[in-house]
Amino acid sequence: MNRVNLMTIPNSPTVVEQPASVKNSARLPALFIGHGSPLAAFEDNQYTRGWIALANEIPQPRAILCISAHWYTHGTGVTAMPQPRTIHDFYGFPQALYEYSYPAPGDLVLAQRVAELLAPTAVIQDQQWGLDHGCWTVLKHMYPQANIPVLQLSIDGTRNAAAHYQMGQHLAPLRDAGVLILGTGNVVHNLRYLQRGDRATALPWAVEFNRHVRESIENHDHDALIQYERFGESAAMSVPTPDHYLPLLYTLGASYPDEPIKVLFDDGAIAAVSMLSVKVG
Repeated sequence: MNRVNLMTIPNSPTVVEQPASVKNSARLPALFIGHGSPLAAFEDNQYTRGWIALANEIPQPRAILCISAHWYTHGTGVTAMPQPRTIHDFYGFPQALYEYSYPAPGDLVLAQRVAELLAPTAVIQDQQWGLDHGCWTVLKHMYPQANIPVLQLSIDGTRNAAAHYQMGQHLAPLRDAGVLILGTGNVVHNLRYLQRGDRATALPWAVEFNRHVRESIENHDHDALIQYERFGESAAMSVPTPDHYLPLLYTLGASYPDEPIKVLFDDGAIAAVSMLSVKVG
């Protein structure tokens, strides 16, 4: 698993642009979406229909901050460009996926606000990344007009799970400023054991870990989710690398005391991937 070294990227110059106007002052939810395959961008299934329904149920955000499994770095960065590029970070898929562009604007002032909230953690104002498929394959369904500013926050692979949860806590005030916090990944993600076909092929350790995660979410047991390795062999097999799991902790970290947390989609683990998704608020 490769990490981009953000510590070698210089900061952007001072920004004078103003952020997009707030369309709805109500507190927005924080979401964790199991994004699955890049093919989801063009699929019509229970998950993509669920993403569309979800976008129609919540207030329209003025901006979206996405924490995707696919920007896993050394150091913390936030995209800080007026027009982030669409990244096609996969191979062996139909040509239509590589030709697709999600032309959402960025928001440079919001990028600076993210850095302020995460201080004293150094946050690089990144001008090289963009929107990867963990982000745009979901947003293509939720907000197909691509007219809402979108930023991505990288996942610093040098930090432990508790630190990522704490970063979610620091970002929570954005929800009251019209910003949708969107984590995307998969709580079970082991491509070495990926299988195609019937759900009967679900692997016992994947089913077990997915059940542990769901029960911990429903019981508001965030400590168990932070210390997920304590679930033993099922955790070791389901989370061979933490990149797809950690976005869940940002979403849960952005919750407020006594706030409802709902499992949106969960049909158990399909082979070695789980599409479990969560709504906070």
